[in-house]
Amino acid sequence: MQNQCSASSVDLTQIAAIAARYKNEPDQLMRILFDVQKIASNAIPRDVAAVVSGVTGIPEANIYSFITFYAMFSTKPRGKYVVRMCKSAPCHVVGAAEVAAAIGDFLGIAPGETTSDGLFTLEFCECIGLCDTSPAIMVNDSVYTNLTPQAAVNLMQAYQKGGVQ
Repeated sequence: MQNQCSASSVDLTQIAAIAARYKNEPDQLMRILFDVQKIASNAIPRDVAAVVSGVTGIPEANIYSFITFYAMFSTKPRGKYVVRMCKSAPCHVVGAAEVAAAIGDFLGIAPGETTSDGLFTLEFCECIGLCDTSPAIMVNDSVYTNLTPQAAVNLMQAYQKGGVQ
């Protein structure tokens, strides 16, 4: 996906207003970043992090450490739907690799990439805590378990058609 989130594509005044709600609460950084990321192309690029830092007084380096540590945050724009799949061994033993391959083949992207229409980003992550019902994926905040490759493709088709919110 080529579009870069920057001052020209994000209302930095709106970002500052979100950060200002928690100005004296640096312990609310995760909440701030979740709220900011929702309106910033599903990402928190440098100019957005700089505004959050300036308003809250939290050093920009601390904000970037947070963004790069937690998988739910990104510095690069991601698709409307972020499809996360566990990369741990227990999930792959029960077929997660085949499910991931089916999703990637259907969407035409590899893990870490975003579809050209900006609809999907496919990511591998650490354990999502669903080993007993894997293969499992998360699409944004929704969880889908006991998937087969075909069921995963059907799910992606439903998202494409707007049939899943």
